[in-house]
Amino acid sequence: MSPGSGSASGDRARLTVLSGPSGVGKSTVVARLRETDPHLWLSVSVTTRRPRPGEVEGREYYFVDDHEFDRLVAAGELLEWAAYVNLRHGTPRAPVEQKLAAGVPVLLEIDLAGARQVRQAESDARLVFLAPPSWDELVRRLTGRGTEPPDVIRRRLDAARIEMAAEKEFDVTLVNTSVQDVCDELVALMLR
Repeated sequence: MSPGSGSASGDRARLTVLSGPSGVGKSTVVARLRETDPHLWLSVSVTTRRPRPGEVEGREYYFVDDHEFDRLVAAGELLEWAAYVNLRHGTPRAPVEQKLAAGVPVLLEIDLAGARQVRQAESDARLVFLAPPSWDELVRRLTGRGTEPPDVIRRRLDAARIEMAAEKEFDVTLVNTSVQDVCDELVALMLR
């Protein structure tokens, strides 16, 4: 925590991290929360990947090149960052700290490596693992997207096996059988 970002108690809100394997539905949950719970602040990550169809700069991600990402890392402007399937993602630090200090609940949707970094940087953060109903369902979701070539899907599935094994590192597990149910449970956790 940097100077002036509030204290760990008092009016400072708690940071909640949503993580889980690729294809489990994290982005779908976050999109629904944006629609239904505008009082929550959903951090927008920086990524070096190209936008998918329908994604909007500043809504799903801030899309940057490798040079700009390197600058953000070197300047200490990211709360966490990680490489994943030859791409990099990170969370801008300043907006998160400002919202938490103002008492606004903050949700980060990040990968396993990022969740581990947040646990070290913000010990009072609540880590929530979003699990698929089954491995077969996760495979169906990843292959059904149609947005990535087979080699990328294979790497995502390999990474998903590792991510699933890390579930025990999280404070809470929510199984994504219903997006609305997950949203309701997540909002309840964030407002506690």
